[in-house]
Amino acid sequence: MERDRPNVVFVLTDDQGYGDLSCHGNPVLRTPNLDALHAGSVRLTDYHVGPTCAPTRAGLLTGHYANSTGVWHTIGGRSLLRAGEVSMADFFRAGGYATGIFGKWHLGDNAPYRPQDRGFETVVVHGGGGVGQTPDYWGNCYFDDSYWDGEQFSQYDGYCTDVWFGEALKFIERNRSRPFFCYIPTNAPHSPHLVDPRYSDPYLPQTPHAERAKYFGMVANIDENVGGLRRRLAELGLAQNTIFIFMTDNGSAGGVDVDEDQNVVSGHNAGMRGKKGSEYDGGHRVPFFLHWPGGGFDRGCDVERVTANVDILPTLIELCGLEERDGCEFDGRSLVPLLMAAKSGGSNPSNSETADGDLQVDWPERALVTDSQRLARPVKWRKSAVMTDRWRLVNGRELFDIKSDPGQGLDLAAAHPGVVSVLRAAYEEWWAKVSRQFDEEIPIAIGGPGASTLRLNTHDWRNEDCDCAWNQGLVRQGHRCNGHWEVDIVETGVYRFELRRWPVEEDAGITSGLAGGAPVDFGQLRIGGDAGESKTTTIRERIRWGGGVALPVSRARLAIAGQEAAATVLPQDDGAAFSLRLSAGAAHLQTWFELEDGGSLGAYYVYVEQTGTEAEVD
Repeated sequence: MERDRPNVVFVLTDDQGYGDLSCHGNPVLRTPNLDALHAGSVRLTDYHVGPTCAPTRAGLLTGHYANSTGVWHTIGGRSLLRAGEVSMADFFRAGGYATGIFGKWHLGDNAPYRPQDRGFETVVVHGGGGVGQTPDYWGNCYFDDSYWDGEQFSQYDGYCTDVWFGEALKFIERNRSRPFFCYIPTNAPHSPHLVDPRYSDPYLPQTPHAERAKYFGMVANIDENVGGLRRRLAELGLAQNTIFIFMTDNGSAGGVDVDEDQNVVSGHNAGMRGKKGSEYDGGHRVPFFLHWPGGGFDRGCDVERVTANVDILPTLIELCGLEERDGCEFDGRSLVPLLMAAKSGGSNPSNSETADGDLQVDWPERALVTDSQRLARPVKWRKSAVMTDRWRLVNGRELFDIKSDPGQGLDLAAAHPGVVSVLRAAYEEWWAKVSRQFDEEIPIAIGGPGASTLRLNTHDWRNEDCDCAWNQGLVRQGHRCNGHWEVDIVETGVYRFELRRWPVEEDAGITSGLAGGAPVDFGQLRIGGDAGESKTTTIRERIRWGGGVALPVSRARLAIAGQEAAATVLPQDDGAAFSLRLSAGAAHLQTWFELEDGGSLGAYYVYVEQTGTEAEVD
């Protein structure tokens, strides 16, 4: 009986927009495998997410609006998914499914926010929001990198996207005799745009600049991997009873250029205004394809009603027969009635019959909201869109009829004040719901099970400007910034803190610079080497990330839970270590590297170890 439940393979790409598919009219990019998936799927054609990465993931995996989950930024301690949220993987795991994630998590790198804390049994992910960001393994550059496997960073051969799909296939093959939930959130085609030139070179003559060609090359590689994965599912006899989903996490980042009014001036965006980060549709309307032959979803049909990422978890719970949890109310709703109506021949079901008169669907009109905050604390109406089947209210002021004006060029607010009033009221209701926990902290666990040792990093600092060295390039540049970590000391005990400029894998001193010049432009590289030499290894050896500036650090200081400690930094010191007895409870942790020139910055990396329990202290 259990084996009859459908598997789920869920591919989520990063920064690929609605127009970055040839099936959506892109005149340059070729995506034959995704086009084939599109042709055999039910498609959500008015489907919306957050305008940036982490908020989309939070809404998708919880069925709750991202702002209410604590995730309204991609850095600054506000990409951590509140511990009380129940994730999509939690539901599948409780339902007896094998669960695995392969790629980009971006909802926390320390307990209790890691993917293995949120329902995933098998984990292969990079750190932070992208390969090469500060939480990631030092020096990762897309080829032959080290990724987190749930217990440690381990090295994997090959290009990042190939690794995600390859590890996903191994997971599927291991679990082919039981239902599985296989989540493949790629980091591609997010910048930096690095890919084997054989994928990007064909686009050089057809694109305005090399970055666009590399971006398209990354999409082409994803397309190839999707095709390979679907073929292998068929070979294993799993395709018939597998729900295969493809979507992207926000509008295009590399496929279009826009002017100051967010109108597209270069590239293909399916007629939409805006790109990644925008409150206009081009920032948050994305593709969504669902293919499931065993459920009758294996021919092209469209759902045209407005839908969103918060609808997907309740939809999968219903499709897969998962048990709902008491008290778990979703902000979205199951789309199964719309999906069933679409496959029966109706493309736009409502409270009446579908276009073909086959099926009646009770689906009242609703207003959905998305926004882009990227601040320490959300600001009302900031970069927001209230959406219905017909209307878009942007920033609480501009009103667009999306059916007659998909490019959002004609503001109708003055002509339809009643509509504006209704949509503003819908936003007010949404804001009241999502703002209840804005002032609550989202602490990283220190001590206790799963957190007796950990590495904190600047990516998760809290400060008013969300200023941090969020990627390894800023660490190399010695970006001067500081902030505090919100922490939860789980157990009273003795804790050792080691403050470092460089992570332990670099093995360099606090005051030391790193040798090396500026990064090589990967777009100028070509595959070479002797016959039989690994192509990916050849590329990997030719990439030279930049070095790192020396910093004249003279003193290190730490403050936590009302205690402070300081020490002189000597030229030979790799780290500055302090041991403190701490009582259990919430606290803020902040560090300082004081410089000889009078300046200061925080320690980019802090390694924490619980060295004694309360009983041992007593």
